[in-house]
This record gives sequence, C-alpha cells and structure tokens, in this order.
Amino acid sequence: MSGHKNQNNPGLKQIDLDQIWGDLREGIEQVYNRQCMPKPRYMELYTHVYNYCTSVHQQINRSTSTKSKKGQATGGAQLVGLELYKRLRDFLRNYLISLLKDGIDLMDEDVLQFYTRQWEEYQFSSKVLNGVCAYLNRHWVRRECEEGRKGIYEIYQLALVTWRDNLFKQLNKQVTNAVLKLIERERNGETINTRLVSGVINCYVELGLNEEDPSAKGQNLSVYKESFENVFLEDTERFYTRESTEFLRQNPVTEYMKKAEQRLLEEHKRVQVYLHETTLDRLAKTCEKVLIEKHLEIFHAEFQNLLDADKNEDLGRMYQLVARIPDGLGELRNLLESHIASQGLAAIDKCGDSANNDPKIYVNTILEVHKKYNALVLTAFNNDSGFVAALDKACGRFINSNAVTRQANSSSKSPELLAKYCDLLLKKSSKNPEEAELEDTLNQVMVVFKYIEDKDVFQKFYSKMLAKRLVQHMSASDDAEASMISKLKQACGFEYTSKLQRMFQDIGVSKDLNEQFRKHLTNSNEPLDIDFSIQVLSSGSWPFQQSFTFSLPTELERSVHRFTTFYSGQHSGRKLNWLYNMSKGELLTNCFKNRYTLQASTFQMAVLLQYNGSESWTVQQLHESTQIKLDFLVQVLQILLKAKLLQSDDDENELHSNSTVALFTGYKNKKLRVNINIPMKTELKVEQETTHKHIEEDRKLLIQAAIVRIMKMRKVLKHQQLVAEVLNQLSSRFRPRVHVIKKCIDILIEKEYLERTEGQKDTYSYLA
Repeated sequence: MSGHKNQNNPGLKQIDLDQIWGDLREGIEQVYNRQCMPKPRYMELYTHVYNYCTSVHQQINRSTSTKSKKGQATGGAQLVGLELYKRLRDFLRNYLISLLKDGIDLMDEDVLQFYTRQWEEYQFSSKVLNGVCAYLNRHWVRRECEEGRKGIYEIYQLALVTWRDNLFKQLNKQVTNAVLKLIERERNGETINTRLVSGVINCYVELGLNEEDPSAKGQNLSVYKESFENVFLEDTERFYTRESTEFLRQNPVTEYMKKAEQRLLEEHKRVQVYLHETTLDRLAKTCEKVLIEKHLEIFHAEFQNLLDADKNEDLGRMYQLVARIPDGLGELRNLLESHIASQGLAAIDKCGDSANNDPKIYVNTILEVHKKYNALVLTAFNNDSGFVAALDKACGRFINSNAVTRQANSSSKSPELLAKYCDLLLKKSSKNPEEAELEDTLNQVMVVFKYIEDKDVFQKFYSKMLAKRLVQHMSASDDAEASMISKLKQACGFEYTSKLQRMFQDIGVSKDLNEQFRKHLTNSNEPLDIDFSIQVLSSGSWPFQQSFTFSLPTELERSVHRFTTFYSGQHSGRKLNWLYNMSKGELLTNCFKNRYTLQASTFQMAVLLQYNGSESWTVQQLHESTQIKLDFLVQVLQILLKAKLLQSDDDENELHSNSTVALFTGYKNKKLRVNINIPMKTELKVEQETTHKHIEEDRKLLIQAAIVRIMKMRKVLKHQQLVAEVLNQLSSRFRPRVHVIKKCIDILIEKEYLERTEGQKDTYSYLA
C-alpha cells in the first residue's frame, strides 16, 4: 500500500510481536492501573503498535496480493494486526476476570459502588488504549470489517464487548436490583446517591453495540432496555398501583389529584436526572395508566361535585390529569354540557315572570351564566376546543328552550327579547351608558346572538325597532347603531343587514332633502307658517305598514301639498305614500292657564285641533271630521282623557259613538313640554302579530328558494336527502320545521318547479 515500505525496499524491517509485546503490555497495565503516563511514554506505546502494523511478514506477502486504498492490487507489504488484536483481547479478558472476583459477592449499594467505580475507570482506560491502538483501528480493523470479518471491533468497542461478556453478564441482575431498590427508597422520600444510578445507566447505554455493524454510529439501546428499563417499568407499575389504591382509600379525591400531579412531576424529573431520555415516554404512559386511567370513574363522579361547588382550581387540576389519557376527556365534556344547561335553565326559572316581560333581566341572566362558565373553560380547561364546544351546545340548549320560551309557547321568544334588549340599549334615555361601555355591552349581546337559532326572528324585530329609533330620532348614538349593524353583518353576512344599512342611508338622504326644501321655500318667498320636516323612506327597506285612510287637518294639508309638489318636481315617476301613523308634531296651547307644548301623534293632533272650532264634540262627530276608524279613534281619545286634556261624562273605558268629549280647560302640568305620544295597546299587539306573520311568510319563501337551489344542482333527489340539505342550508338563519318543508315542496310541485319521479318512491326531479 502507498506509504509503506516495499519488501524490495533496502530499509525493509521485519518485527516479531514478541519483540514489542513485553514493553507494550507493561504500558497497558500502567494504563489500567491508572498510573500517570507522561506523553513520551504514550508515544512509545503508540509507536510499538505502528511499527508492528507496518512491518513485513515475508511468508504472507509471497502468497497474498492486497488491494490498496486506491483499488490497485499490489503484491507487497500487508498490514498485520491479528496477533496483536488477539493478545489485547486476552489481556482485557484476564483483567476483567480477576476484577470480577472482587465484585461477585457484593449486594445493594456495595455492588453499585464497586460496579460504577470500576466501570468509570475501565471506560477511561479503554479510551486511552484505543488512542494507543489508533493505527491498528484505522487500518487493520477497518479493513477486516470492510471484508466482512465478524467479531472484530475497534479496540474501545472490544473493551466494551469484553466488559459485557465478563462483568456485566455476571453482575447485571444484582446491579439492576440494587438500582431499583435505590429508586424505591427515593420514591419513599429518602435521599439517595443518584450518581450510583446514573453511573449504571450510562454503562448500560454504552454497552448497546450494533453487533451487525460495529462501525455504525448511533446507540443501540437494547442492553439498557432489556436489562433495566423493562424491569424498572414493571416495578413502577407495582409501586404506584399499591400507593394510589391505598391513598385513595384514606384521602379525598382532591388530595389524591395533588399527589398524582406531584408523582408525575417527580418521575419526569427522575428521567432528567439519571435515566435515559428515551424512557420518558414509556414511564409517563405507565404512570398515567396507573395513577389516572384506572381511577377515571372516581374522577368522573368527583367532577360533578367540583362543578356544583365551583372548585375551579381542582377542576383545572383534574382536567390537566385526565387530558393525559387518550380520549379521556369525553365524559368530562358531557358532564360539563349537562351542568351548564341545567344551571342556565335554573337561572331563568328563578327570575319567574320578570324574565318574561323584562328583556334586560332575561339577557343579563343568560350572560351571567355564560360569563361564569366561559371563564371556567378559559382558565380550568385551558380553552380546550372540546370544552368550548360543550359550553356552546349547553348555551344553545338553554337559550332556545327554557321557562320563558315554554310560557310563550315559541322558540322565537329569545330572539324577540334580545332585539328588545338592543332597543333599550340603543334608544335615547337618561340611563344611556358611555360609548365604550355601550360597545362592550353590544359585544355581550353578540355572544347571546351567536346561540340564537331563529336569527330571522331577531332580524325582523330588530329592524322594526331600528326603524322607529331612526324615524323618531331616538337613537342614543349613530356610531353605536352602525357598530351593531357591522357586528350583525360580520356574524350573518351582507344580505342579513342590507335593509338595515339602507334605512340608515335613507335618513342621511332625508336630511339633505329637508335642507333643499327649506331653500326652495325661501326662494319662492312663500314660507310655511309651521315648522315642517319630513323623512322619505324607500318602500322596500322599511318594515312599516301602509296607513289607513285619514283626513289630514287643514292646518297640515298645505305643508303636505307643498312638499309633494316639490318632490315630484325633483323625482318624476315616484309616488309618495304618507305614513301618518309614524308621524308626529307639536301643538302650542292657548286655552289653559299656562302655555304648554304638547308632543303628539298625528292622530292626536287631528283630534285636538277639532277643539279650535268647539269645546265639545261627540265621538261620532270626531270620527266624521277626522275619518279615523272608530275603534282606533276611541283609543286615541282614551289616551287624551287619561292625560286630562279632555273630559267625558262617560267612563273612558266605555266610550261609544254618542259619548260627548269636551276640552278640559282646567288642565295643569308641572312640565311645560308634555309628551302625550304613547303607543296604543292594539297598535303594539297588531304590530307583534303582523311581525310573527311576516316571519312565517318570509320563511316559506326562503325554504322554497333553498329547495329550488338544491334541486337545480342535484336534478334528482330523495325526500330525506332534500329535507336534510334544506335544514343544513338554512340552519344559520333559523331551524325550519319539517312539516313546513313538506308544504313548500308541495307548493313547488304545484308551481311545476319539481315533480315526483315516476316509479320511484319518495324521489323528486327538477323541472327546468
């Protein structure tokens, strides 16, 4: 090989092993006796090995040609090493056999002291020897391995194999048992010498050789796992089975959980301090099975008690423990869902009738329950998605079906009360909160809104109330109104809020229109003798009913006429329909001791203005002059009688067409501005009924549209599948009732959008 002297080389040198072995052996004994070795001596030993490996052995060379590293066959010097390798192997074996005599009878800590000390010294010495034999390793050993010779190792590996076969195999049972005893003592609270344990563990890990490929890098942990880890885990299971059963018999579950938590932490630390890192996973699983999984039933029973007692810290501890078990949390989630639902129902029940009539009490009761358990899920259950889902399901259950909805016999009671709560928040009042606080409350409203099934009911009521706030200029804040619409849009999409946004726009346009009308009047030099302003609302966007016929008082007629002419001049082809029931005005009184300003509805104005002509009228006469429907007129009069502006000989609740109603000139009020514009009962009742009626009609149209959409895409579909898809498509707006879906299918068959497929039961086809 290149770099070696050829046999023809005049410097040729032949070395017999016996010439060098005496000195080499002496040096190796020095190494294993831990005697100090100066560098020159170390180099001498290295040189002995080098000289022997590179010497020429004539008889071998004549018959052998070897491949050089570059792949050329050279009939020349061959590296030698086998004899030296054998002598080194015998030396190590004899050294360990004599060492074993000192350790074979030792037990417990004595055997550990002996084993770890000898191992550490032997390991160090073997590394020194490996350095001395570096040339042998690099050339002869490597080539033997490359040529597939079994049982040849680098010298350090040889030292390990020799230790394994001569010391480890004889002592490992007593060594492992001694380690396990030490660990048990530590588990029982004693302080132990952990270096003894880690020394043994390091040795077991180091002994894991790759027999197939000694030069392969990376550890083979078979020795560690078979001789230590497996027995250690069996031991662990036994220890904790006994301890946990005993502890639970004498202590409450809450104390046991602390103990289990502490034990799991200790075992984790144990791996970090003196075991191999790969043990962590198996050890954790073993401990979890014994400390948690085997006691899950006890945990489940305790979970309910902890919920009842609001023991949030203990609930958190239980969650952390049970979360370690695969699929262990399912039962806890179910228990939480049932608990929240029953707490919600109980809270609403407790409010009694007040929740029924007071939207604020109803919504705040729901929010209190949600807030409490949302905080619990966030802190104790780490906002785990399964527990969030349990909270959501529970809230959905008790918000859509509870004492209040049962009493109203309608699931749409919740969205109606929520919309009324929004109205209270957004309407001008002396109790309006600050902007920031209001924004926060609107966010809370959206929490409840998320759980409402009948979102279309909320939309109907909300749009009615928004319309009134806008028309009557009763909004507490335009920003808050816009913010709420934006939140609804985010939750339900553009279509859900498109009409609400158009209403807003109409109010803005109306402001400009009033300005233009005022300028028009100024320019025409014919000002109106009364202060008159209007709002023009686009008919498709506002939830108002058409007014019934009514004879406008002459005092107002001129203003209406002038505006109609002005508007028609600006927009040809548009027709104005006047909503008198939504209009209002102010009357100044000159007939009482004090001068009052009355804020009145248009109908109230029409009645009161009649008293400019006479101080007394019959109901029939007022009906003829105002053209207000009789039953409606009676209600208007009842409010005016109650306000003490008018008086009658008949009881206000028993007015008939011949009853006389006169002006009460002795009217007094502490306030000089008096609002008499109070909504009438029948008006409110009719409005609620028509709202619900409209909801039903709108739903039928939405269901029909969904059926057509689905059938157009699918062409042919079975009844059950069609119903399921309709439910799925509309679930974000409301939950359609199956019998209504059936009715809608029949309507579409009549309209020839679909047909029943011949010869196939319960199947529909789409008719293009």
